[in-house]
Amino acid sequence: MRKLVFATNNAHKLDEVKSVSRDSIAILSLKEINCFDDIPETADTLEGNALLKAQYIYNKYGYDCFADDTGLEVDALDGRPGVYSARYAGDEQDAVKNMQKLLSELDGVENRKAQFRTVVALIESGEIRYFEGKITGKIIREPAGKTGFGYDPIFIPDGFSQTFAELGSDLKNKISHRALAINELKKYLNQSI
Repeated sequence: MRKLVFATNNAHKLDEVKSVSRDSIAILSLKEINCFDDIPETADTLEGNALLKAQYIYNKYGYDCFADDTGLEVDALDGRPGVYSARYAGDEQDAVKNMQKLLSELDGVENRKAQFRTVVALIESGEIRYFEGKITGKIIREPAGKTGFGYDPIFIPDGFSQTFAELGSDLKNKISHRALAINELKKYLNQSI
């Protein structure tokens, strides 16, 4: 089985990706390669941040690896919070404060359309490839649900009547933006064996 490092310090993302890819890719965490660094995310695009993280691991540790960056893009806010989703309400990356800020900015706004978009950057033998997944939906007015993380309690994907946080991790991990991007990565890896 192919081994790849997933360049993230986010335990929720690591669990999601491991559950999506367990049958075809052995995912190594940063902890498993003794990396405890806070990897910078200073780019102003999702693609840029994903690549920064992957390059950091590839250059410093020499492992083939991938990294992702995800943003919630809200139509009425011209695509914000986007690349700044995790730090929308400040550098402490507080999910509750991020949701509160977003909901207050949408107060009185009828257009609640939004999309989650994930970009994965893969570095394999020095070659860089990108994979993308996105899911459209809407922002509700009050958080609902107990599972998931980030903006999951306020995002209802199209075709569903519950938020990501209400749908549960099993279903979310099949339909989410991250699952779609990781499945594109898996398809590529399976073709290149």
